[in-house]
Amino acid sequence: MRAIRVASAALLGVSALAMTAPAAQAQGDNSGFWATVRPTTVEPGEHVRLRATGCEQSVTVSSGVFDTVTIPRWRTTAWARVDRDARRGAVYEVSFYCGTFWQSVDLTIAGGRPERPDRPDRPDRPEHPEHGVRAGEGGTLAGLDLKEIGLGAALITAALGTAYHLSRRRTDEHGS
Repeated sequence: MRAIRVASAALLGVSALAMTAPAAQAQGDNSGFWATVRPTTVEPGEHVRLRATGCEQSVTVSSGVFDTVTIPRWRTTAWARVDRDARRGAVYEVSFYCGTFWQSVDLTIAGGRPERPDRPDRPDRPEHPEHGVRAGEGGTLAGLDLKEIGLGAALITAALGTAYHLSRRRTDEHGS
């Protein structure tokens, strides 16, 4: 009889934990989704390698300097040809879309002075220096919300306490 009470309390605790897992995933953490373009500087008419990892579906890649490309979900790379009439020295944004997540990477066209078509006020300096993609919220403690953690801990404690109380009360009612 005691084993049934312990199993019931354990099952109730596991259920409470399982109910809090979707809330943790709802934060929209995309730290596993990474996108790159290689090379980052190309001549007009050359090919670039588009790479996206960490997406469990097809990734759509678009830019003003090449046609839209789809990377199928079972692959991580695709190729795109830069338009032959791409403006030399321009910096174009390449956007990767994985469902509701997206990232952008800069692609520079070789020759001339760097110039951003979307930022004419800063022609000499790209918006992002060469440091790769800034993705995700950073680490396992990013977005740590003590209120949510406290609420989850309180719910689990309440569920375990209720299970223990009910199991003890039933034992006392039967006189054992």
